[in-house]
Amino acid sequence: MSDFEVVGPITNIETIAEGSGIRCLVRLKKFYSGKNWKKKKGQALIREQGCAPALAEIHWYEAHGIGKVEMKIKEYL
Repeated sequence: MSDFEVVGPITNIETIAEGSGIRCLVRLKKFYSGKNWKKKKGQALIREQGCAPALAEIHWYEAHGIGKVEMKIKEYL
């Protein structure tokens, strides 16, 4: 997984899983605490180090009071 930054807003946001439907729920609670975890996906313009900006589908986990954690690039569009 490479480091990247999101350039601009994330669009077409959808919830993929929530609560016990998240496979790594125990790990998320252990490292970040928080309740009501959701796995989400969306599209955004991203920039990796040394590369031009590109549109990609990104996935992340999110909980109230914690925010977005563990963002990853799933697919370039």
